[in-house]
Amino acid sequence: MKIGELARRTGASVRALRYYEEKGALRPERTPSGYRIFADSDIRKVAHIQTLLAAGLGMDVIGEILACLSGEALLLDDCRERLEAERRRITGDIDQLLHTRSLLDELLATTRAPAEADRAGSRVA
Repeated sequence: MKIGELARRTGASVRALRYYEEKGALRPERTPSGYRIFADSDIRKVAHIQTLLAAGLGMDVIGEILACLSGEALLLDDCRERLEAERRRITGDIDQLLHTRSLLDELLATTRAPAEADRAGSRVA
């Protein structure tokens, strides 16, 4: 399928698909006239890319992960180590976000909402 069809079937923009190709995550065939021809399996690969991007991973890491998924990596143990390192990084990010949310919850618990403060002030007067 051509790039426009892949874009339509995945919801990714043509520009994004070209970027994924530039980063090596997609490797379409080329016709003699230079048109990109994608395989049906690229639909699933684009879905994986979009999911990993949404999870906050960069394209370099995504390329490594996709190589592991497709068995293209020479050393699968290196893939496992890279995936574990990325998981640790994400866990650290989650822990930091949870801590930040707790701080905000504490601040909210010690302050009154503006409407609530107005009501309390009008009862005193």
